[in-house]
Amino acid sequence: MKNEIKNCQNCKQDFEITSDDFSFYEKIKVPPPTWCLECRLVRRMSYRNERTLYKTKCQADGHNEEIISVFSPDTLDRIYCAPAWDGDNWDPMSYGKEYDFSVPFFTQMRELWKNVPDKALFNINPINSDYCSITQDNKNCYLVIGGDFNEDSLYSSFIFNSKECMDCLLLSKCEKNYETTDCVSCFNLKYSRYCETSYDSAFLFNCRNCHDCFGCVNLVNQQYCILNVQYTKEEYLEKVKTYNMSSFAEIEKFKGEFNAFSLKFPRRFAKIVKSVDVSGDFIEQSKKCDYCFSVFGGAENSKNLWLIYSQVKDSYDIDHSGLNSMECYESSSVYPGNQVLFSRFIWDSHHIEYSYNCGNCHDCFGCVGLKNKQYCIFNKQYSKEEYEALREKIINHMNELPYIDRKGRIYKYGEFFPIDLSPFAYNEAVSNEIKPLSKGEIESLGYSFKEDTERRYVIDIQPNDLPDSILDANKSIISSVIGCEHQGVCSDGCTGAFKITEAEFNFYKNYNIPLPHLCSNCRYSNRLKQKNPLKLWHRECMKAGCDNEFETSYAPDRPEIVYCEKCYQQEVY
Repeated sequence: MKNEIKNCQNCKQDFEITSDDFSFYEKIKVPPPTWCLECRLVRRMSYRNERTLYKTKCQADGHNEEIISVFSPDTLDRIYCAPAWDGDNWDPMSYGKEYDFSVPFFTQMRELWKNVPDKALFNINPINSDYCSITQDNKNCYLVIGGDFNEDSLYSSFIFNSKECMDCLLLSKCEKNYETTDCVSCFNLKYSRYCETSYDSAFLFNCRNCHDCFGCVNLVNQQYCILNVQYTKEEYLEKVKTYNMSSFAEIEKFKGEFNAFSLKFPRRFAKIVKSVDVSGDFIEQSKKCDYCFSVFGGAENSKNLWLIYSQVKDSYDIDHSGLNSMECYESSSVYPGNQVLFSRFIWDSHHIEYSYNCGNCHDCFGCVGLKNKQYCIFNKQYSKEEYEALREKIINHMNELPYIDRKGRIYKYGEFFPIDLSPFAYNEAVSNEIKPLSKGEIESLGYSFKEDTERRYVIDIQPNDLPDSILDANKSIISSVIGCEHQGVCSDGCTGAFKITEAEFNFYKNYNIPLPHLCSNCRYSNRLKQKNPLKLWHRECMKAGCDNEFETSYAPDRPEIVYCEKCYQQEVY
């Protein structure tokens, strides 16, 4: 088929479906999308709450203990603690029901979802790391989100195999890092982005194999540099002392100066490594992939991927997935899966549609919480022949009697779950990070908004009254409630106030870091704002005399100097 321009039924903007897209949809036997790329991602992310944690009660029989959960205490869903959910004392098949052809599929699916027990928190094998979410095998960690195999780390997201890191985002194999983003194999690094195998440095941007450097950009295999100027070891050690790293005011001042300095240097249009015929950013070992972001370990013949680990093939519109998944579409958190469509939290399964939280299953449609099952619909067992016949009838029914939300958006077979049926409010979920909306905007779109719970605290100290230098701070601060500088009026999920834990205070003292003036949510939001959006713009290389063109996540109105790969390599290496 030829390329077609469609109008998104959600945002009303035009988007293109290419001939290759049509071939993919035909291959997996689904209709083409009616929502644009961004709206599809936001819709999936409305079902993913990572950071908004609550204390609630386990609802399993014989349980009533207080637990940590991504579901608020007023949720309509049935919530179990991890031991109860993982145990054998309940049977998800006992919640099975007959399909009702007088009611839209999505309405029935939401009712099933509410009744089948859900896991309060995905936090596998934690050791002294109870306040971590969507994580595995962390030890002595606090508020690590989406990161695995870490130790003694705090307030960080998507960090892996790292130790003693704090306020970091997207790290791998790092140690003793603070406020670093997109770094690999770095040691004792602070206030830095896009660095590899660098250590004992601060304020680096896109540096590799560097040590003892301060305020440097685009350096490779360098040492004893300040603002890209080379010094002897002795000169460096004397000059770097003039930057008071223990002072909050001095750090904030230099952040602005370093940002302005970094804009003088060219940026690579995209970080694409060992890949062929791909577009997007942060892609490695991939080929024939379009509009993909943060793909590690390889992908092939795919489109619209985000946060992919360890091989994905022939898949569209999936995120947080990997481990050799194939032919998946409009799904989230698949580890691994083959032909997983319109589903979430699926592992070691194949031929799964419109299902949630299922493992070691195949040929299931509209199921929740199943393990080691096949040929099930709405958690009810069928023979292979019965399953295949009923599946076809349900697909026809979804098209003949679609779900229509309060804003008139139509959900037939081929659409992911409607946002208004999510168990999470829009501003609780990752959707609000990708496309931040005000309360009024959220409600005008027909989505739910979660009001802040009343916080019964009294602020003991305002941020401006904190000691400027960590050298002047004493441990008594851990008993104080500190006001957040944003005062709860920003769009960053500000908590209004925060406390400093003992482990956090020790980290600041040990590594000469001033006390923060923002709560952890606002600090996280600041890190997110450093990342480029999950969008691409067609641009030309800004190097004089070069006419190369490319797709980049740097919007045309941004101040950065953006080079093609060839010009960037000539400039930096």
